[in-house]
Amino acid sequence: MAKTDSTGSTWRYRWAQRQNVRRVSTYRGAETAWRRRDDELRRLRALAADFQGSAAAGDGLPLELAADEVVLWVLPAAQLVEVRHTPVLPAPDLTVAPPPGPLRPRRPDGVRVTDAGMAVITSRRLVLLGGRGRRDWAYGRMTGLAHDPASPVTLIQVLDRRPTAGLLLPTDAAPDFRFKLTLAFADAIEQRAAVLAQLDELIAEHAELKPFRPAVATPGQARLTSFVPGGRRTIAVAAALALLVPAALVESDPSDPTGGPEVAAAATPSGEPVLVRPAAPALTRATPPAKPTKSPRPALSTTGDPRCGAPENPLGYGFCGGTRIRRPAAEVCDWFDCVPQFWAGRGYLVQCRDGSVSLAGGSANACAEHRGVRRTITK
Repeated sequence: MAKTDSTGSTWRYRWAQRQNVRRVSTYRGAETAWRRRDDELRRLRALAADFQGSAAAGDGLPLELAADEVVLWVLPAAQLVEVRHTPVLPAPDLTVAPPPGPLRPRRPDGVRVTDAGMAVITSRRLVLLGGRGRRDWAYGRMTGLAHDPASPVTLIQVLDRRPTAGLLLPTDAAPDFRFKLTLAFADAIEQRAAVLAQLDELIAEHAELKPFRPAVATPGQARLTSFVPGGRRTIAVAAALALLVPAALVESDPSDPTGGPEVAAAATPSGEPVLVRPAAPALTRATPPAKPTKSPRPALSTTGDPRCGAPENPLGYGFCGGTRIRRPAAEVCDWFDCVPQFWAGRGYLVQCRDGSVSLAGGSANACAEHRGVRRTITK
């Protein structure tokens, strides 16, 4: 027996059930992505607080340490790369933001491998113990440091050294290497506290983006537009056509090219009626008849629309400008066409060029699969 709501409508119950399944699925996907990022930030925070080495960690390495130098981390596999022509690299900084996307195991153009060996991060320098010798990069002599955003390559410039060199690392080890090198450099300039403060800020900002459980849809919230394929968009197009077609018919102004009506004359001997035109009365001066005034074409204007063209909604969301929406209402996808994995977005509401709505406004990948960002949704 089909389930119905209090009004006896079976279709309303089915609509509510579909909405709740979709909302829960979207919420779980967003929560999983959020929790994964939160765990990573907290892991980095704990590592930054406890990161330290010892002189004993360098036992067995063909490396002589200074009196106050300790080994912080050792990476068994690394490759030495060199670049012949490189612009000046940015100065080393303490940024710990993650890369915009996953690193690819490739070597950028213009970078050649010259040696391979073991990378060692100490409290005073970065060292590569290669098959052809040793390469050192002292923190105090670094003038430029750049991590390739797409490949696991780190380039370093130091005083009085040409060409620019660096390391090509395994893809899975590159993120930890970059973070630990930043910590070692921060310790060298006595700025470990700045890295910890930056991580605390990232954790706090991420906590504000935690997805909230969506409200439960009820059968009473179902609208008749659910019956129409395409929903509100189809109805809006049909309404526009209903206004434009009558105006087009009025403007067409059909007229007879022959100049007047035709009437049937008496039958001729052939038995077929002949169409003749009645004689026009003789006038001293022909006065052309006044043409009927054309009805103006009804114009579709959103000047008086408080939402400036946005879909009708009780949330007050529109395109007229105002405050960006970073925490939209749980029922936003009932009134707007949300993209898949909508709640996984970390930003503000934007409309994509294909009409869908995303919560990734402000990021480089916003509406990447929907022809780009068209405009911001505000309240």
